[in-house]
Amino acid sequence: QVQLVESGGGLVQAGGSLRLACAASGPTFNMYTMGWFRRAPGKEREFAAAISRGSRITYYANSVKGRFTISRDDAKNTVYLQMNSLKLEDTAVYYCAADRAFGLYPSRLQSEYDYWGQGTQVTVSS
Repeated sequence: QVQLVESGGGLVQAGGSLRLACAASGPTFNMYTMGWFRRAPGKEREFAAAISRGSRITYYANSVKGRFTISRDDAKNTVYLQMNSLKLEDTAVYYCAADRAFGLYPSRLQSEYDYWGQGTQVTVSS
């Protein structure tokens, strides 16, 4: 069982930056593919970014590509989402998730992820 706790959300002006962190419990964090998803007000939860084991491969949604960067520190059992040039439409609850599958490529599908955090609110104001 893996427990995930997100932090770093808050209120930021458009054009600003935030860094989200997701701390995981357990000794096998390095074996998990990690993802960030988000749910905007009135919308379904959607994929934002994912990173493979060993940080070899990263994927991004088109809406965040070039602005967001996912990274991981296996020594700290933590995955990060650096968000730059934030836009109003980035306002959402951000969730991190862990996928225990052993594939090389991280998944963009929510159904592939086994563990989820409670989420952290990011609000971008004009």
